[in-house]
Amino acid sequence: MKKIRLAYGRSNLDISLPDALKIEVVEPQYRAGLKDQKGAIAAALQKPIASPPIAALVKPGHRVGIVFSDITRATPYNLILPAILDQLKAVADKQIILFNATGTHRSNTREELCQILGQDVVKRFKIIQNDAADADSHTLLGVTARGNRVSILKSFMECDIRILTGFIEPHFFAGFSGGGKAVMPGLALLETVMSNHNAQNIDHCQARWGVTNGNPIWEDVMDAAKLCLPLFLLNVALNRDKEITGVFAGDLEKAHEQGCAFVKDLSMCPVPELFDIVITSNSGYPLDLNLYQAVKGMSAAAQVVRQGGSIIIASECWDGIPEHGEYGRLLLEADNPDGLLEKIRQPGFTIQDSWQAQIHALICKKADVFLYSHNLTDEQICNAFLKVCRSVEDTLAELLKRYGPEASICILPEGPLTIPYVHENLKENL
Repeated sequence: MKKIRLAYGRSNLDISLPDALKIEVVEPQYRAGLKDQKGAIAAALQKPIASPPIAALVKPGHRVGIVFSDITRATPYNLILPAILDQLKAVADKQIILFNATGTHRSNTREELCQILGQDVVKRFKIIQNDAADADSHTLLGVTARGNRVSILKSFMECDIRILTGFIEPHFFAGFSGGGKAVMPGLALLETVMSNHNAQNIDHCQARWGVTNGNPIWEDVMDAAKLCLPLFLLNVALNRDKEITGVFAGDLEKAHEQGCAFVKDLSMCPVPELFDIVITSNSGYPLDLNLYQAVKGMSAAAQVVRQGGSIIIASECWDGIPEHGEYGRLLLEADNPDGLLEKIRQPGFTIQDSWQAQIHALICKKADVFLYSHNLTDEQICNAFLKVCRSVEDTLAELLKRYGPEASICILPEGPLTIPYVHENLKENL
């Protein structure tokens, strides 16, 4: 038997598959963590890309805003924040504000903030979490080339020095994470996010993994971020062990471009053909916290599953569908993926989370999706146009009866940390 470990929650999920099966395991190219990760961050901050160092930009009395990722991201703030704060010795603690880039996600609990930042940091600094629905806390900065009215958290724009942090990985419709996404959608008003994530943009053939040039969503993100200048960027690249493999600090565009090139080389993997069956994870904790986030793992698999094929995804979903937001309600109220897409694509339709539901429906139109999650009921799974999987091995055995013993199988043990693609289909839409 072939033993394969899928990233699942904090403890992983081990599966055993017959040796005779035609299986291709696709994983990101592994790069060991930097030997001195904290030192590498400090060095990048002292010699940033196309920008003066933070220490040269900041003055006593300046108000400094540092944007950090929410609980859904595994950004190593135990290493990042001390390195940044070391560059801010001229500034009193009361002049430093930490901004949680929740975007349209829920606010994080105090316990979650302590997990992200550490208890000492939570006690030491003022923390502001973005509430995308609170128009009074945002200010209109201008309009992008695509007509998006950009409103960003007012208290962030009142800061003299604005620092964006996060990590870079391929993103299923923005191309890559990191960069300007920390402010939009991270600190943006819901109206701004919905304009960027509209149905037309989501349907665009370039709104996909690893593509920035010509991607209407990414280009609008960058237009929005430029309305927030001056900004200083600190992004990192991570391996499967959540260790830092690269540090990119300095100018928003130039530092992020270098980071994207670095990540793309390691995480985007060509495969020879489309597969009958793709087994994937959602990268384990913290990304697989709910079904909303699990769409990313489904999308990674959808890049290389054939039309009419099947996807098996293992996602812990300890946070449920979740209960907050409109994603679950949109799925529940639709009879089928076609009906949901018709609703979302109606002119003037603007509901939070519709973008996630839209991609979810597109994937379900391409392939059958089986979900393994011990936290969701059969009813919850079926109401999301998905099929129940209580054992990956048993589900695969049933699918082999449908496709035959010679069926081609692809496995993505780390889910959307690996983005497979067929050479000639790299720019092909779902």
